[in-house]
Amino acid sequence: MINKLNFTFILFLILFLNGCTEPSSKNYNHPDKNKKSSTFPAIPKSMYFFGEKINLEDEDIRERLDREIITNVYFQSSTTFALKRANRYFPEIERILAEEKVPEDFKYLAVIESNLSEVTSPVGANGFWQFMPFTAKEYNLIINDEVDERLNLTKSTHAACAFIKNAHEIFGDWVNACASYNRGIGGVQSDMKWQKTDHYFDTDMNNETGRYVFRVMAMKLIMENPKSYGFDIPNSQLYNPFKTKTIKSDREISNLAEWAKNRGINLKILRKLNPWLISNKLTTRPSDFSIKLPLKNENLKNFKSYN
Repeated sequence: MINKLNFTFILFLILFLNGCTEPSSKNYNHPDKNKKSSTFPAIPKSMYFFGEKINLEDEDIRERLDREIITNVYFQSSTTFALKRANRYFPEIERILAEEKVPEDFKYLAVIESNLSEVTSPVGANGFWQFMPFTAKEYNLIINDEVDERLNLTKSTHAACAFIKNAHEIFGDWVNACASYNRGIGGVQSDMKWQKTDHYFDTDMNNETGRYVFRVMAMKLIMENPKSYGFDIPNSQLYNPFKTKTIKSDREISNLAEWAKNRGINLKILRKLNPWLISNKLTTRPSDFSIKLPLKNENLKNFKSYN
């Protein structure tokens, strides 16, 4: 039998535990009044994309675009890095796109492919433009034990332009060409053939390709006006382009670490500027590769660990 003292203690314990587990009315289910809610600018009625006017009043197009805007806005770390890196890499990509007469908006394709970083996908695609090995070789990018030109921004961007221009020649439309970068030219043609359509927006595709073009469109809207989507990054925090000079390697290099040291840098800096150098030697033929070096020694201050 429980005596009076023990009963009182047990009752007190039950009340105490209930007080710990039940939320108080002061903070339960009430939003923080000081917390700023996320806001989005209204999706425009239309937008220019690859130089073409896209009607965004179509309900299906509008909602699919809205999904990708929300996804990328709330994937804040990834989008923030994209905005920072774009300041470094977009100038070179834009220069090549203009030279190749490819619409500048294709730079956003590199963002959704790799987030402007030298990443390798689980299936083996590599670089900013995520070329698979067999496709890279079709577009004259060298891949071997010493070199992977999918990691050479200049050469891989030219290769991407060649693919996109080839697709545009087949489809006569830049949006379809963009979709084919994900689905493949044959895949897009097949989907359109059996559905009797001739445009991406009218074709039912697999989930990845069905979202692909809308992801590119969303990144364009966000990156062209980041503050409207909550990304207010000071210029001082953007990644600056590397100031470099380019030299031709007119002979084999048996030891890149030693070669770099003889030029006042180290292998880490050499690979940061030339990520396509994937070993400690460069004996691949032809041997006249272009190698980037810091423009002058003063630029080494950008590599703090070297000072």
